[in-house]
Amino acid sequence: MTLPGPDIPTASADEVRLVAALRAGDETAFASLLEKHHNSLVRLAMMYVPDRAVAEDVAQETWVGVLRGIKQFEGRSSLKTWIFRILTNTAKRRGQREARSIPFSALGKEGERGEPAVDPDRFTPKGMWSQPPERWDSDTPEELLMRRQAMGVIQATLQELPENQRLVVMLRDVEGLESEEVCGLLEVSEANQRVLLHRARARLRRALEVHLQGGE
Repeated sequence: MTLPGPDIPTASADEVRLVAALRAGDETAFASLLEKHHNSLVRLAMMYVPDRAVAEDVAQETWVGVLRGIKQFEGRSSLKTWIFRILTNTAKRRGQREARSIPFSALGKEGERGEPAVDPDRFTPKGMWSQPPERWDSDTPEELLMRRQAMGVIQATLQELPENQRLVVMLRDVEGLESEEVCGLLEVSEANQRVLLHRARARLRRALEVHLQGGE
């Protein structure tokens, strides 16, 4: 397994205490960790396997791996990144058996495919939206319905993204990992991660813009 680079965030003080509790067999500590991350593990597993039932199996196997390997956790990455790495390794093996493995070699070639580059004016130098989609500030029934419809658009567009783009945007924007963590987890360069993320975000933004304008 590739060790994380020096720029990847290491375990926080809270995580160090949590690891100590897990090593001591504290069931409450494990239950809190399970509650915090299980749904994220299932979502990530579904990037590799064909259905939710298999993703749940992968997540359960991951938790077994966490308990077995917690004594070897050295804090060179955040605890969350370490758990996600166990999940991705487990999910890739399962995905191969399910004939649904993501071709990770494609991640390193994303910038070489000749696809049109994303307009840099859409993002700040840090990769954030420079012109974010319109926000909804009211809670009228009409606005609530619009929010639900917009979420449906986002979910549908995510499913249409190339799997490598969807994986990066899920890790960054849904699971909240830092760019360094994603690069270490997927073993891709910062430049490739940035290209994948920008293209995914641009597709999502275009879909939202079309939705807010009432369609084409």
